[in-house]
Amino acid sequence: MPASPERGSRLPGAPIVAVAVMAMALTAAGCSTPQPALTGEVSVLGSWTGDEVEAFRAVVAPFEDRTGVEVTYEETRDLRGVLAERLASGHPPDLAGLEGPAHLAELASAGQLRDLAEILDLGAYRSRVAPTFLELGTADGHLVGVFVRTSLKGMIWYNPSVFTLGSPRTWDELQQMAARASGGETHEWCVGLASEETSGWPGTDLIEQFVLHESGVDAYDAWVAGDLPWTSAEIRRGFELYGQVVAERSVAGGRLQTLETNFRDAGEPLFADPPGCLFLHQGSFMPAFLTSGGDREPGRDFDFFPFPTMASAETDGVLGGGDLLGVLTDSAAAAELMRYLVSDEAQSLWVAQGGTLSVNFGVTDYPDHVSARAAEMLTAAEAFRFDASDRMAPGLSTAFREAVLDVTAEPANLDAVLADLEAVAREAPP
Repeated sequence: MPASPERGSRLPGAPIVAVAVMAMALTAAGCSTPQPALTGEVSVLGSWTGDEVEAFRAVVAPFEDRTGVEVTYEETRDLRGVLAERLASGHPPDLAGLEGPAHLAELASAGQLRDLAEILDLGAYRSRVAPTFLELGTADGHLVGVFVRTSLKGMIWYNPSVFTLGSPRTWDELQQMAARASGGETHEWCVGLASEETSGWPGTDLIEQFVLHESGVDAYDAWVAGDLPWTSAEIRRGFELYGQVVAERSVAGGRLQTLETNFRDAGEPLFADPPGCLFLHQGSFMPAFLTSGGDREPGRDFDFFPFPTMASAETDGVLGGGDLLGVLTDSAAAAELMRYLVSDEAQSLWVAQGGTLSVNFGVTDYPDHVSARAAEMLTAAEAFRFDASDRMAPGLSTAFREAVLDVTAEPANLDAVLADLEAVAREAPP
């Protein structure tokens, strides 16, 4: 599913914690009380792995207990390809993860996703979900996909015992603070680009932030839509600003080390003695990894401030990603599972495990105030934009990640890299 950090935006699985089973009746998030006599099986196709699967199973366990329905989960690293095969064979899964809004629109135009007006109480659902996520799940005026998990991007993580100058409001102010607080073995930034077969995505996330904040939401939207060339001044500027972050003097270990550092471990220099860096740009899922290196607590040992404004308030925005889910069959049990997954109950069970945010306004029981702050930023954002690489055609998204690795290793290649990306974009399907 598209919130995967393996693709640039997945929510890493967090350790499962004991969660009290909530009230038996589902609350008003566009849901109804499950039919007690339901039986059978509901199949779910997705890209969750490891602890993410355990989290999903913990969320659906109360549903299975109440209804008698068995929820089966199939994992794939190729959602688009496997789903296309199942649809072609006439045996689609009941529910499936979608790679992003572009994938959703493609399936909806082919009539392969159920209109969720047939399943949810849309009035109740819309009253409890941030409008931007309703828009991203809508195709041709019909709600056909919902975000069951989300992540916020553009968070600058730091160690409060090391960086004590407060939250910068602008990028210039951040640079000034960084110049004052860095020195010796303490660099400004930590960066880790390695991520198995999808290495480079942390860099695409950062470039997307620069395009959005420096050039504004209109330029960002035009770029995602394919109307702003990769060779334009706006996109070139985004790459150049990224280059400043991974410059030899700015990044812990030097720019070539960023190519070998796994994104999961990128924040460890924040806690070194002496600290290796001041800042780490990553998403709301990062606490799952920042706490894995010892007895660290969010808010005490690490915290975040939002990505600073770069040009003006009018061009500011928030970036994020999420796991989109759609219904592909007429199964009554599948419809009931979808109603459950968007309920306050299921959403609360999910966020209580950590590493996950909900687009539901009614979900507030986060495991720590750091996650709660991130959720408030996500749901309150007036200009939310979905991760750009997850909205691009698969070949272009891959080329973007590879371009990050190329310009990190050899900054002088920037002109050729942007020209190559524009060539790939021209050949990519709309």
